Amino acid sequence: MSTTASDGVASTTRRMFSQSTRITEHIRADSATVWRLLTTAEEYPRWNSTVVSMEGRIALGSKIKLVSTLDPSRTFSLKVEEFEPNERLTFGGAMLRRTCSLGGDAGGTRVEIVERIGGPIFPFIARMIPPLAENFERFTADLKRAAEAVAP
Repeated sequence: MSTTASDGVASTTRRMFSQSTRITEHIRADSATVWRLLTTAEEYPRWNSTVVSMEGRIALGSKIKLVSTLDPSRTFSLKVEEFEPNERLTFGGAMLRRTCSLGGDAGGTRVEIVERIGGPIFPFIARMIPPLAENFERFTADLKRAAEAVAP
């Protein structure tokens, strides 16, 4: 499968009680290489320009603490809800759920990241949520660069 014009371009859909942001990217590296980057918390700040810090172990049921460049004064406490090696990783917390899905692709891995923020109070806080598209685009560009740099 070849890359499409939408690779690396995030889109956000907003509804009354939720918002979803989605991005896909073709990475010229195997899924194991991409998976290692996505599941090694202490390495995130080294390769990921959207993360200030990440603490904890990324494993099913574990909790991590994430500080994002979107709001460096806030620490997100997230639980690893899904952990299917080389395939699917989901973090969740309060009103947020982010899923990274990996799939085979010609010459590499297709990565899809979807984040949903929502719940009954979403309409009251929606205006306080910053636009996420640029952050998603930086995240996937950084992931692509890091994975392709170590890929054989």
